[in-house]
Amino acid sequence: MARRDVDVPDEDVVAIAKADSSVSRGRFARIVLFLRQVISELKKVVTPTRKELVNFTLVVLAFVVIMMALVFGLDTLFGFAVQYVFGNGVNPT
Repeated sequence: MARRDVDVPDEDVVAIAKADSSVSRGRFARIVLFLRQVISELKKVVTPTRKELVNFTLVVLAFVVIMMALVFGLDTLFGFAVQYVFGNGVNPT
């Protein structure tokens, strides 16, 4: 299934945007124009298939686990380094 080019704006959106640049609109008209453009953009959204969604989720979870391990490792390393430099806080008297 071939996807259509989603980056090309619809003709009515382009016409409204050109008209908007040449004519100053009131507050209500600008809100209506904004809502029309939002709806037009939402029609272009492509929802992922179940397989893609599971794949994306697994990639994100794997990345989070890797980053957690990296931060844990660095935290432990710096903790040992600080403890080595400053000692364990016991005052030998």
